[in-house]
Amino acid sequence: MPKVTIYNPRGELEAEGEVPEGSSLLEASAQLGAHHGSACGGVCACSTCHCWVKKGFESLDEMGDCEADILDRAYDVKPSSRLGCQAHLDHQDVVVQITEESENTWYDEHPKERHEAEAKGLWPPK
Repeated sequence: MPKVTIYNPRGELEAEGEVPEGSSLLEASAQLGAHHGSACGGVCACSTCHCWVKKGFESLDEMGDCEADILDRAYDVKPSSRLGCQAHLDHQDVVVQITEESENTWYDEHPKERHEAEAKGLWPPK
């Protein structure tokens, strides 16, 4: 099983662990408890699961036309950009950084956790 390491938008380690081969980066994030948002539910209809692959980019499945079209509308796209819902793991380890847009979406999708983070002074990030 590949090991997935996930960093938040500020470059802090958020989650790390092994996930089944064939999982999407979004599925891996959910399994490991990372704050990786997806407004469309992971069906390649938005860009909120946009992330940057820091290591292992070449091991992910090839980007399809739908993903490329959606990424054209995403914010802060880099050569290492992928949509978490569309990028699937093989047997190699990957390192991913979640974008600020994706983290914001996750907190919008999880208001209880957002309120808890606000109460602790952890959200919004300073």
